[in-house]
Amino acid sequence: METEIIEKIRENLIQGRKSEEDEGIDETLNGTPGVIELTEEALEKGVSPKEIISLAITPGMEAVGEKYDSGEYFIPDMLASAQAAGAAMEILKPHLEKARIASKGRVAVATVKDDIHDIGKNIVVILLKGAGYDVDDLGIDVSTEKIVEEVKTRGIEYLGLSALLTSTMTRMKEVIEALDKAGLKGKVRVLIGGAAVSQEYADEIGADAYCADGFQAISAIGALKQQ
Repeated sequence: METEIIEKIRENLIQGRKSEEDEGIDETLNGTPGVIELTEEALEKGVSPKEIISLAITPGMEAVGEKYDSGEYFIPDMLASAQAAGAAMEILKPHLEKARIASKGRVAVATVKDDIHDIGKNIVVILLKGAGYDVDDLGIDVSTEKIVEEVKTRGIEYLGLSALLTSTMTRMKEVIEALDKAGLKGKVRVLIGGAAVSQEYADEIGADAYCADGFQAISAIGALKQQ
């Protein structure tokens, strides 16, 4: 049953069905529970927020990103899925933030310049806050100059950079180079994530860690704190 409802959440997210009133690409889903109803049902049945995010929302949005990159999905399709994911995260947010404890460190998270993707970033922000970090959400489409300035003025210890598209992932390299020129590279640890990037790309541009999702971001920061 748990696997079935996780699959339903993921599929409805990909279809952009926020609630049962929404139509999907697959007409057979019309009139059936959408992401909101399914997320609430999953919680009632004891499915953990971590499982909902890591097995349904994150892979669902990765699939949407792939469809957008390939031209199968257009901006309205991507936004519909993003809104569905955002609605699910609003339901999960209080469950994730319950265990918040004293700050473990200062983190800034941003989606790089020319990229308007924010669901993955928002998930990371919520999870890091729930894990006890002070998190500055710098938003989407953030210029390299602004990111460097925020790191400098806010005393950021860890910087998370997100990119959904292959056309914007090169901005991450620009940010790391700019931090180095500003004398900040050794003072802030850089983590990258998003559908467009990989561990290989993180190694290539000199990032400190690659994170496939928000839970890996928590683990990666914990590991970096020990270094």
